[in-house]
Amino acid sequence: QVQVVESGGDLVQAGGSLRLSCTASGLAFASLAMGWFRRAPGKERAVVSSISPSGGSTRYADSVEGRFTISRDNAENRLYLQMTSLKPEDTAIYYCAAARASRASYIYWDASSFAYWGQGTQVTVSS
Repeated sequence: QVQVVESGGDLVQAGGSLRLSCTASGLAFASLAMGWFRRAPGKERAVVSSISPSGGSTRYADSVEGRFTISRDNAENRLYLQMTSLKPEDTAIYYCAAARASRASYIYWDASSFAYWGQGTQVTVSS
């Protein structure tokens, strides 16, 4: 059983920064492709960013490209999302997700590709 737990959500002013963290246990972390998703109030869940098991491949939604950075530390079994230049429209519950990957270079994007999900952490950006 894979358990995924996010942390780091907070209330921050527009223009500020925040770093989210995620741990995944139950499987070899280095074999997992990981992703960050978010659900804003009144909106559908949307992908934010994803990363391959090796960390060598990353992808970002257009809305966060250049402001957010996804990274991972396989030695520490941790995934991160560094968020800068935050905007009120970044307000959402942020979810960490994990997927078994057969290759270290694989990267997933669709929510349906991720089998394991955390409970979410709230990020609120005030104007």
